[in-house]
Amino acid sequence: MPVQHTLRLAADPDGIARAAELLRAGQLVAFPTETVYGLGGDATNGKAVAGIYAAKGRPSFNPLIAHVASAKAARRHVQWSETAERLATAFWPGPLTLVLPLRPDHGISELVTAGLDTLAVRVPAHPTARTLLATLDRPVAAPSANPSGRISPTTADHVLAGLDGRIAAVLDAGPCGVGVESTIIGLSGTPTLLRPGGLPAEEIEALLGQSLARHLQGDDISAPGQLLSHYAPQSTVRLNATAPSEDEVFLGFGPVDCDENLSPTSDLTEAAANLFAALHRLDATGHPIAIAPIPERGLGLAINDRLRRAAAPRMP
Repeated sequence: MPVQHTLRLAADPDGIARAAELLRAGQLVAFPTETVYGLGGDATNGKAVAGIYAAKGRPSFNPLIAHVASAKAARRHVQWSETAERLATAFWPGPLTLVLPLRPDHGISELVTAGLDTLAVRVPAHPTARTLLATLDRPVAAPSANPSGRISPTTADHVLAGLDGRIAAVLDAGPCGVGVESTIIGLSGTPTLLRPGGLPAEEIEALLGQSLARHLQGDDISAPGQLLSHYAPQSTVRLNATAPSEDEVFLGFGPVDCDENLSPTSDLTEAAANLFAALHRLDATGHPIAIAPIPERGLGLAINDRLRRAAAPRMP
């Protein structure tokens, strides 16, 4: 249900306690993670989860990630495995989401899973998110806190620009550090990279001692962030540009002359952290956006995934 004004809560004990209170009451609260700001709702409350879809204008066939305070909390809802334990021990808390079969007694609203028999779950590393989840002691469904298909938010101001008046509150803890969403790994069968993200796939493959299978375009949606058109500015986007045309603004990478630079030193970690904020600023100019090539390695996989979806034909 729309609210007259979205509260901006400080990321202090009082603000976190108020956010937990709102979530328990079935309200929606945006909160920071190390990746992007998430739009949180109680994952066990179908009405609250329906509110997430309504606030974002998100298609109901697109599943959500359940954020939990610990691997122990995750095991309440999914069928754990040896591979899940290895990945969780190595990379949680952090920008990794695991998709696992639901337990029979999972207690999660079917709106979170979009009717699938699996759940995407992760333990975020951001201290505000961890304190909020521990205080609440229940799973929080949280896609990125922006209108569906638009640029993901890495500050509270980005959240309010898209959702002010649609959600109860936002916990403001400043900019997010990683800047792109979590890497998603499917563990229902062969470990599969369902979405590249803030944890490089190479690190996961090194830990497991095997290559990850890949989710292919055209495969059924099995995790968040797989829609063809996603993370999109209002303006059109042109990729792999060496220079802008006369009416374009230019998003650079490396030592180039540009309007915004993801990383003048060609650092992919810096580029990932700057991606969505730079797109927000360039989109505000109203001009088409040309984007320099990004290497297809490490965090470049996640950056290019987001950019290809930003440049894809828009959903009607």
